[in-house]
Amino acid sequence: RSKAMQSLFQLADKAARYKTTVLILGDSGTGKELIARGIHYSSDRSEKPLVPVNCGGIPENLLESELFGHKKGAFTGADRNNKGLFQEAEGGTIFLGELPLSLQVKLLRVSQENEIRPVGDSKSMKIDVRIVAATAKDLEEEVRQGTFREDLYYRLNVMTLKLPPLNQRTEDIPLLCKRFIEQFNQTLSKSVSGLAPEAMSRLLEYPWPGNVRELENSIERA
Repeated sequence: RSKAMQSLFQLADKAARYKTTVLILGDSGTGKELIARGIHYSSDRSEKPLVPVNCGGIPENLLESELFGHKKGAFTGADRNNKGLFQEAEGGTIFLGELPLSLQVKLLRVSQENEIRPVGDSKSMKIDVRIVAATAKDLEEEVRQGTFREDLYYRLNVMTLKLPPLNQRTEDIPLLCKRFIEQFNQTLSKSVSGLAPEAMSRLLEYPWPGNVRELENSIERA
């Protein structure tokens, strides 16, 4: 394991022992969700749900309802009360990707007050959910441009883990390959024992613009 990842795993282990909010930074494909899963399953919340939320995959007009739930009649089509993803994660961890500016103030309230208000409800409810947030963006630059709230940035930036791109930690490639081969042997019913030295040499020389995700896809395809 590379020195960079050793330091990162030490920080992740420390994050798992505390209940603080965690912010994970890194280019697309570097493995931010894997780190979030490691933090959750190494913590005292491991028996409770881990709920990953792909905010970019949910229409913005539905995102508030998806996250916080809604009451019956809150909007057209709301024919029953609905629990949001924060309630689904009660006692556990919610893993959040990019959030639109319109919802950032609501997330700030959640992180400060540990409570949510379903859409159409007049009352807030207490929740016990740990927030792990992740982004590939430069949040300091986003704050300067006004596309990310400064108060939310400092609220999330309690413990920050920065994942380096794969081409800056090539020592990790053999370990990752071993893990992916084991994984795909199971899911694809194969019995691949490893990589030929020439193949490993090629993998170590390649720049991996798609990071760990690209390496994983390459091993699966092979």
